[in-house]
Amino acid sequence: MCQLIRVTGTGLESGSPEILEMEVLTTEGRDRLASHMSDVREQADERSEESMQTNLLVRNRWSAATLRVLSSMPSRSVGQQSRLEIISQCNIRSTQLRRYHRQTQDVSLSSRPSIRGYGIEADSEDVCEEETKRQELVNNLQSLSAGDRVRMLRATPLSLAEKSKLRKRVFSDKVGQSLLSSQVPCCSLLKRALYHVLFGCLFIVSSLQLWQVALKRLGGRFGTGVLSYFLFIRTLLLFNIFLFLINGLFLVLPQAIHPPLHTPSSHRVTGLELFTGTGYLSNSVMFYGYYTNSTINTSCRPDEATAGTACSTTSDPHMMAYNIPLAYFLTIGITFFITGIVLVYSMSKSFGRSFRVFKSQGNLAIKVFCSWDFKVSKKMSVRLQSENITTQLKELLSEVKGGEEEKGRLSGMAVHLLAWSISLGSTFFCALGIHCFAKHMHLRRLENAEGEVSLVHEARLLALPGVVSCGNLLLPGLFNLVSWMENFNSPIVRLYVSIFRNLLLKVSILGVLCYHWLGKIAAEPQQHGLQCWESFVGQELYRFLLVDFIFTVLYTVFGEFIWKLFSQGVLRRRRKPVFDIARNVLELIYGQTLTWLGVLFTPLLPAVQILKLLLLFHMKKSSLLVNCQASRKPWRASQMSTLFISLLCFPSFLGATVSVTYTIWTIKPSSGCGPFRNLPFMFHSGKQWAQELKSTNPKLAWLNWVHSCLVENPLFLFLMAGVFLMVIYVQTQILDGQRKIISLLQEQIENEGKDKKFLITRLQAIHEKRQYPLSPSSRPQPQGSEV
Repeated sequence: MCQLIRVTGTGLESGSPEILEMEVLTTEGRDRLASHMSDVREQADERSEESMQTNLLVRNRWSAATLRVLSSMPSRSVGQQSRLEIISQCNIRSTQLRRYHRQTQDVSLSSRPSIRGYGIEADSEDVCEEETKRQELVNNLQSLSAGDRVRMLRATPLSLAEKSKLRKRVFSDKVGQSLLSSQVPCCSLLKRALYHVLFGCLFIVSSLQLWQVALKRLGGRFGTGVLSYFLFIRTLLLFNIFLFLINGLFLVLPQAIHPPLHTPSSHRVTGLELFTGTGYLSNSVMFYGYYTNSTINTSCRPDEATAGTACSTTSDPHMMAYNIPLAYFLTIGITFFITGIVLVYSMSKSFGRSFRVFKSQGNLAIKVFCSWDFKVSKKMSVRLQSENITTQLKELLSEVKGGEEEKGRLSGMAVHLLAWSISLGSTFFCALGIHCFAKHMHLRRLENAEGEVSLVHEARLLALPGVVSCGNLLLPGLFNLVSWMENFNSPIVRLYVSIFRNLLLKVSILGVLCYHWLGKIAAEPQQHGLQCWESFVGQELYRFLLVDFIFTVLYTVFGEFIWKLFSQGVLRRRRKPVFDIARNVLELIYGQTLTWLGVLFTPLLPAVQILKLLLLFHMKKSSLLVNCQASRKPWRASQMSTLFISLLCFPSFLGATVSVTYTIWTIKPSSGCGPFRNLPFMFHSGKQWAQELKSTNPKLAWLNWVHSCLVENPLFLFLMAGVFLMVIYVQTQILDGQRKIISLLQEQIENEGKDKKFLITRLQAIHEKRQYPLSPSSRPQPQGSEV
C-alpha cells in the first residue's frame, strides 16, 4: 500500500496525460466541488472516521490515478479481461480444435462489477485489432462442425450480447443453418435426451419428499422457528418408521405367523380397550405377554403337554431355528444401538451447519441479490418464494436490531428471580402430586383386584394419564405468563427460557413415573397383584401416549381455535394467537420418550406413534394456517434444529436407554409370561442360546465366549459409552475450532475492506491536495494522515 501511494504520488508530480485530462474535466465543476468541500468541512467534527471515509469514497469525479488504482485491484480485475485477449485466445483454441479435432475445455471466469465508463476507453488501434481478431474467429468457427461451434461459443468467456453477435455471424450462411439444424451427432442427441430424463427423475424424486410443499408454505409465512417444529415432526416420524420396520420384520411377524397354542381370550368387548390397552389387546402381539419363549421351526411338532412353552429343536443340521427370546433381545438392542448412532451423527452434522451460518450483515446482501430462483414460473411457486424471502429478510433485520438492543439490558433481576422461583416451585409440586396420586391409584386397584372387572374400573385406569396430561397442559401456560412478566426483548431468548422450563417439567414427570414403574411395580409385582408386570407397564405407556394425544387435540381446539373466536368476537381484536414452539416441541419429545421407554414392553408402540405424528402434522398445519399468525417480532432460528436434536439425544434417548438397560440387566422377568420367563434376567437369553449352540455344534463354542465378554461384561458397555462421548467431544472441539477460524476470516475480510477504503481515500486526498490547495485549518484531514 505504501509503495502504491509512493508510485501514485510520483505520477501526480510528473503530470501524466491522464491527470492533465482530469484537471481539464474538473475545472468546469470547480465551484460545485468547492461548495461540496465546504459542506464536508462543516460536518467533519460530527462524523466518525468510518463515515468520513465512506463520504470521501462517493465522488462525482475521480482522479485518473484513483481510477487506475481501482481498476487494478484484484477484486475489480477478476473478469475484466479485455475482449481482445479473449478473442485471441478463442482463435488459438479454435485453430487447435480444427487441427486436432478435439473438444474444447470449459473456461469459466467470474464477473465482478467494473468501473468502466469513467473516461478509460480502448484506443482505436485496439478496436481495429479486436475486429480483425473477431473476424478471424468467425472464419475459424465456420470451418468447424455445428456441435463444435456451439461448444466453442458456450465456453467463450464473453457476455451474452457478444456471444449472440458471434452466433449470428457464425451461422449466418445457409450451410451453417443446415449444419445447426440437421447435422447434430446422434451421440449428442442421445446424451441430451439422457440428461433430460435424468433431470426429470431428479425432479420427481425431490417432489416426492415428505410434506415438501407444505413445509415451504409454512416456512415462508411463519418463519424458520415454526418450520423447525414441523421438520422435527418429520425427523421423529422417520425414527419411528425405522423402529416399526425392524420390530415388525424380526419380532412381530414371526410371532404372528406362529402364534402360541393357548391364548386367553376376552369375551367382553366394551370399546375402552382401544384406550386402555386391556381386554383383547392385552392378548395380542401388541404387548410383551403374548410372546413365547419357544423356538420356531417348520419341522417342529410341539406337544400339548408343554402348552407351547418350548418347542423342541430339530436334529437336522441344515434347518435353522428361530429363537424368539434371542430375537426379542437382539432386536431391541440393535434398534437402540442404531438409533443412538444416527442421533449422534445427526447432532454433529447439525452443529456443523449451525456454526457455519454467516453473520446477519453478510446474509442480508446475499439474500437480497442471490436468493431468487429464476427457474420458478408458476404463480403459486412465485408467491411462496417471495413470502419465504420476505420472511427471511425480516428475521435477519430483527436479529441485527435485536443484537444491538440487548447489549445494554441489565435490569429486572428481581423479576427473573421471582419467575424462576415460581417455575421451579410449580414443577416440584406437580411431580410430588403425580407421585402421590399414582400411589393412591394403585392402592385402589389392589382393593378391586379380586372383584369383577367393570366398566368403571377400566375407565379408572385413565385417571393417572389424565392427571399427568393436565399438568403438562396447564403448567406451560403458567410458564408463558411468567415469561410475559419478564418481558424479554429478544424472542429467541424467551424461547430458550421457555424450552428449558418445559424440559424440567417433562423430565421431572418422567423421572417420577419411571421410579414408580421400575422401582416399585417391577421390583415387587406380587404385592401389586400382577402376573405379568411387563404387559402392565406397556399398557400404562400405551395409555399415556394416547391420552397425551387427546389433550393435544383439546389444546389445539380450545387453546387456539376457540381463543381466536373469543378474541375476535368478544374482545374485538384482530390479532390471532402465536404458535407456541416451546410447548409443542417438548410435547413431541415427551411422546417420543414414552415410545422409546415402551418399545421393550410394547413392540408395536412405534406404530401408534407413527399414526399420532401423521395426524398431529396435518392438525397442527391446519390450525396454524387458520388460527395463528406470525410473530410480531420476527427472528431467525438458525440453531433450532440443533437444539431439538440435542434435546432428543441427551435427556430423551439417553434417559430411555438407561431405563431399558436397567430393566434388561437388573430386573427379574415375570415367570408366567413373555419370552424371558424362567430366566433370572432378560440378557440371559443370549447366554442360554450360546450354550445350546455349543452343545449341538462344538465348532461354534467361541460364540459363548463372545457373548460373555461383550454382553455379560459391563465393561464393554462402559467402553462403548466412552467411545461415544469421545466422538462427541472431538466433533465438538473440531466444530469449535472451525467456528473460531470462520470468525477470524470474517474479521480479516472486514479489515481488508477498511484497508481499501483507507487507500482510496488517501489517494483521492493527495489528488485534491495537488489540485485544490487549501489552508491546513480548513482542509479536511483524512484518516491515517500521519502515516
